[in-house]
Formats: sequence, structure tokens, C-alpha cells
Amino acid sequence: MTEFLEYAFEKFTFRVAIDRYYSVDGIWAKEVNGLVTVGLSDFLQQSSGDIAFAEVAEPGTELGVGDEVADIETIKVDISLPSPVSGAVIEVNPALEMEPEVINEDPYGAGWLAIIEAANWSSDKEKLLDPQAYYEHMVVEAEEEAGNL
Repeated sequence: MTEFLEYAFEKFTFRVAIDRYYSVDGIWAKEVNGLVTVGLSDFLQQSSGDIAFAEVAEPGTELGVGDEVADIETIKVDISLPSPVSGAVIEVNPALEMEPEVINEDPYGAGWLAIIEAANWSSDKEKLLDPQAYYEHMVVEAEEEAGNL
């Protein structure tokens, strides 16, 4: 079972899963045997709003760090999501086509975006934030968005 760091802010509670790494953009990456599953952090999905549409790069797509892995549309905004790792997309979450709201409902579980066969996980991982560092980044971002900093 995944453990979380939690930050209660106004009427929201933001969770950071401690078993993965994060980009400053709020994309998480969890590696298992060279395959990296990616998705949206709880903070990113909550601050973006209800997800109405998610378009993820097709299997076989080669990505570099920062290349668009997915594009999501919410009632508030359209967001291009940069890949936190380099490699080839090998699987896209099939649930997203009919139920993109699964990202909002379970961002660290059933709401994953894609699985990428990492080209160089050890190098890419060094550029990502560990859970505590992402938690601290998220707290600052939440406070700035609320005008408290």
C-alpha cells in the first residue's frame, strides 16, 4: 500500500506518494525493472480541475525529457504535460479514452497516463525531485497560488 505525505491547505488536502519521483511540473514517475509509469500528481490534478479529455502519446512514440507525453483538457485549462523521462511509450492507460476523470479520482493508481521503456532512468532520475523535495515545492506553489507568499 502506498504511503503519502499530506498537506492540508484551506479546504484541500494534497497528497504526495512517497514511492516515486516528481518533475517540478507535477508529473510523477515510478520505475519498475526499466519501465517507468507516469501520471499527474494529486496537486496538479486538483489545481487543474475536472479532467474532461486526455490525449496521450501513442505506443512506439520516442520521447526525450520535456517532450509532450500527454495533453489534458479540464474545465479550467488545457495543459501540455512534459515527459519526466526519455524513452519509448509502450502502453497508454486504456481507461483514459472513456473515463479521463479517473485521473482526478485516483491520480497515483488507476489514473496513470503511460508506461515508458526508459532510455536512461538513472540519469533522468537525477533531474527529478524525491517525494520530500516535491512536497516542499508543492507547499510553496500552493501558497503562491493563494497569494500567501
